[in-house]
Amino acid sequence: MKPFAYERADSAEVAVREAGTAGAKFIAGGTNLLDLMKLQVETPQTLVDISRLPLSEIEEREDGGLTIGALVPNSDLAADARVIERYPVLSRALLAGASGQLRNKASTGGNLLQRTRCYYFYDTAMPCNKREPGTGCSAREGFNRILAVLGTSENCIATHPSDMAVAMRVLDATIVTLKADGDRRRIGIADFYRLPGDTPHIETALEAGELITHVELPAPPKGKQIYRKVRDRASYAFALVSVAGVVEVADGRIASASLAFGGLGPMPWRDAGVEAALVGKAPDDIAFGAAADALLANARGYGSNDFKIPLARRTLIASLRELTEA
Repeated sequence: MKPFAYERADSAEVAVREAGTAGAKFIAGGTNLLDLMKLQVETPQTLVDISRLPLSEIEEREDGGLTIGALVPNSDLAADARVIERYPVLSRALLAGASGQLRNKASTGGNLLQRTRCYYFYDTAMPCNKREPGTGCSAREGFNRILAVLGTSENCIATHPSDMAVAMRVLDATIVTLKADGDRRRIGIADFYRLPGDTPHIETALEAGELITHVELPAPPKGKQIYRKVRDRASYAFALVSVAGVVEVADGRIASASLAFGGLGPMPWRDAGVEAALVGKAPDDIAFGAAADALLANARGYGSNDFKIPLARRTLIASLRELTEA
C-alpha cells in the first residue's frame, strides 16, 4: 500500500478545497476506490473523507421529481417507496447490481463515478491508455469479452460498469456539483460522461476537486418502465448487455420511448435514432427490429466480444416486447 494523507471534511466547502490539490481523491463508501488502491491502479496522495457530510437525504421536488443526496446508499435508494412507485427502472437497476453488503456501502455519487472493470485496466503490468495515457490498449487484441462495441476508439474499448447510471440516463437525471472555487454546476447526465477518443483517462465533465452533491430526477415519465440485465451468472456480475426502458403506448401506437443501454459502450449509452425508430409506430417486431438496426449500425466487435452485437439485438427486442405488452 502506498502511503497517503487522510482528511475528514466537515462541510462540502472544506471537502472541495482540500480535494483541489494534486493527487487528492474523495472517498465515501470506497467500494471501488479501495479496490483500485490495493492494486495500485489508483495511488492518491490524499484521501478526503466525505462520508459524514449531510448529503444522505432524498427530497421531494416541486415538479414531482426527487433530489437525491450524493451519499444516499444504493440500498436506501432502491428501497425508497417513492423510487419504487415513480422510478421502478431505477430501483430494479440498483437491485441488479452488486451484493446487498456492497449496496449498503456504495453511494449514489460514487456509483456514477465507477471505473471500468476492464481486466487490463486492473493489471498494472499491462499497457492501458486509461490508466497510463499513451501506453496503448491491450484489450483491443486481447481478451475483451466484457468490453464495448459502441463508442470505442483506437485508444480504448472499455465499458462503463454501473447499472444505476444506465437508469439515470434513461430518466434524464441532472448531476449537481460544487467546484473547488465554490461555484455550483448542474450537468445533465447526457453531458456528464465523455467518449474515450484520444483521452480515455478523462471519463467525465468533472473538474479537479469538483464534488457531486446531489442528483436530480425530473417528474416521473409516462409509460411502462423496465430494467433488463444479461450477465454471465444470476447474481453479482456486471452486465454483458442491459436495457433501461420507458415506453408509452397510446391508441395502438408507441407515443414515447426512452431507452438506455449498459455493457455496450464506455458510458451509459443512449441513441436518439433508436427512439425515433419507435415513436409513432405500431409495437411490433418490424419496429423493434428497426430500433435494433439503429442501435447497432456502428457497432464493432473485437473478437471475444463479437457476440454482444446479436445479444444486444435480442435483448432490446425482448425488452420492447415486455414494455409494450398490455
